[in-house]
Amino acid sequence: MIERLPARLLLALAGGLCLWLSFPDHDLAYLAIVGVALVGISMWDVSPRTGALLGLVAGVACFLPTLSWSGIFVGKFPWFALAITEGLYVAAMGAVLAAVQRPLLRAGRLLPAALLVPVLWVLQEWTRGSLPYGGFPWARIAFSQADTPFARWAAIGGAPLITFVVALIAVPLVLLVVTRRLPVVAMVVALVAGLGAFAVPVPTSGESTAKVGLVQGNVPRPGLNFNAERRKVLDNHVAGTEALAERHHDLDLVIWPENSSDIDPLRNPDAKAQVQRALDAVDTPIIVGAILDEPAPAVSNASLFYQPGGGAPQRYVKQHPVPFAEYIPHRDFYRLFSSKVDLVRVGFAKGDRNAAFRVEGRDGSFTAVPTICFEVAYDGLMRSAVRDAEAKGEPSLLVVQTNNATFGYSAESTQQYAISRIRAIEHGRSVAHVSTVGVSGFVNPDGTSTPTTELFTAAQPVDDVVLRSGLTLSDRLGPWVEWGSALLLLIAVAWRLRRARPGSLDNRSTDDRRPPVQSEEASTGA
Repeated sequence: MIERLPARLLLALAGGLCLWLSFPDHDLAYLAIVGVALVGISMWDVSPRTGALLGLVAGVACFLPTLSWSGIFVGKFPWFALAITEGLYVAAMGAVLAAVQRPLLRAGRLLPAALLVPVLWVLQEWTRGSLPYGGFPWARIAFSQADTPFARWAAIGGAPLITFVVALIAVPLVLLVVTRRLPVVAMVVALVAGLGAFAVPVPTSGESTAKVGLVQGNVPRPGLNFNAERRKVLDNHVAGTEALAERHHDLDLVIWPENSSDIDPLRNPDAKAQVQRALDAVDTPIIVGAILDEPAPAVSNASLFYQPGGGAPQRYVKQHPVPFAEYIPHRDFYRLFSSKVDLVRVGFAKGDRNAAFRVEGRDGSFTAVPTICFEVAYDGLMRSAVRDAEAKGEPSLLVVQTNNATFGYSAESTQQYAISRIRAIEHGRSVAHVSTVGVSGFVNPDGTSTPTTELFTAAQPVDDVVLRSGLTLSDRLGPWVEWGSALLLLIAVAWRLRRARPGSLDNRSTDDRRPPVQSEEASTGA
């Protein structure tokens, strides 16, 4: 049993670093199990105050390097602020875990106490992905597991179930260290959770296919001024589409990334003519990522669906603009901390509905379901979009349009692509993931991927994409893992309150049986 606070802090630090190493570009996915175990061991039988401190150390150790891409072009302060803010959620997890776990330990209920680790980890990620301003659900344990069998659990319970399973497998390691005994029941539960992933069915085929081309046009330069030459970016994507048309004459759909036309093609005749030039070259529908000068004074981040026959394009407007990147909430307040908030001069409007663009393919019609950039990380938004597309009664393809130019040569692009791979399994759909600068590629419904493009290169990958309809169990059940975890926590809290009630028979009988336990604060000085 770890008694001293410095040793616990080292364990929490090591655990956070293991979690960081589980994500792309390090891709040591199984270290997530070790990371959760080390954090769980560090928090075993501590006070809520100490649990919060340990959680903050673990959280910052994980998020500071994992989210380093967020400060490449805006400086260290926004990066540190984001990492520390995310770390505070792990700190809150540590405080709650300690408060609820300790009475269970005093009663000798070691396994229920240890099982609170996966429960609290799921709830921490749920809260972090919801609050404030819609949350920031990046760097969740699930998103490090795209290359492991555990990813298959997404078809049953989405990303939260993957996180739960990984944390559950860490439970025997926690118990082995703190009790110095082999926890047989916990080992069996962990083995079932781990090996059970192989029994989860994931689709490898579909009802039809579509030949889809992606256009990664590249930008003149990386950084915040990637679109300083907006016409050049648009021209790059037109040229990429023309190159695609020269090699392929039977495409069903072409997809451009987010920000491929930052000149509004609905209002600017020159930009409109360039999009038409691409349409004429490829003679197939194109989904264009565009910035629209509406509704004034705001702008909109939109996917526009153009068809060769002409007419106004269908549109999807991003429903979850990124706070502090696409709009600044409470600008006057946050300006007190950093003048960087004024880099975002015009705020982005918020879309209010999903979209499913109907495409007439060679094997029959299908729908393309657009998602823009960080939206792919939000469980509820993705689930809603898939359900609405399914109501159309046709097979569908998930489309992720993104722009990674502002993050340079960092792991942000590969981290995002890993999220798309988890979404493919979760919703049983292929994903066409296209970036202005990379990485871009196609993800099959089982989460496997075609070779991805390189960063900051022009490329036009093409694939015969599997099209599927139907809803997975995860789609049908919704956030059952989160609600189930919340219920388990409430049961543990109710049990704790019952034991704490004066005159409780359960409290007296347990105290009579057990000798006094030296407090963690006395042994650590915390």
